[in-house]
Amino acid sequence: MMNDYRRTKTTVSLINYHFVFCPRYRRKIFLNTKLEERFKDLVQEICGELDVSNVAMECDKDHVHLFLNTPPTLSPADTMAKIKGVTSKRLREEFSHLQHLPSLWTRSYFVSTAGSVSSETIKHYVENQKTRG
Repeated sequence: MMNDYRRTKTTVSLINYHFVFCPRYRRKIFLNTKLEERFKDLVQEICGELDVSNVAMECDKDHVHLFLNTPPTLSPADTMAKIKGVTSKRLREEFSHLQHLPSLWTRSYFVSTAGSVSSETIKHYVENQKTRG
């Protein structure tokens, strides 16, 4: 799915994002394997609701990597708000040792675009458009 174009009546798109985010105070919450499994299930559920394809997901003890393919109507900020908001609420409800926390995640995150064509290739293509027939 990583290099499959999304097609609608009006758009063709390939938008892949790499997200990284952490629990507040870099708590090592993913040492608990049940919590990690539940987090991954919740992310899959949210991705289904948002029409987002989860290309890859990995949890280290104190941070998460997500590689997602999104529709063009969904911004990275909206994607993160939904994932972090829902997972924070549900995990704090379901795991008693997290209930006292006002929020599970930091407000910050890292996001980078990722695709099958390098920036240099696109730059070269754009610069050479005037020279074409």
